[in-house]
Amino acid sequence: MQTATFPQLKQAVKNATAAKELQNFPPLDQENRSHVDTACAAFHLMRKPQTMRAYACLETGNIRPTRVNGRLAWAVADIRRLLNGGQ
Repeated sequence: MQTATFPQLKQAVKNATAAKELQNFPPLDQENRSHVDTACAAFHLMRKPQTMRAYACLETGNIRPTRVNGRLAWAVADIRRLLNGGQ
């Protein structure tokens, strides 16, 4: 039996986390909802969810959410626009 080193364990956790995230969020071109939640928007924009919440709170960044019953909904069209180089 082999003993894993700390860097190997750290990489294994990172790989497992990345695989889990890929399973949770469909590719943006297959997204059929008009708005997505903060975690999904953060995944597609390669940001942390807390960064997205800061964008909403401080009204900074290139994208603004819609608030629905106290929750943030990010427009898929806006995410696509940002990823295609739009401001």
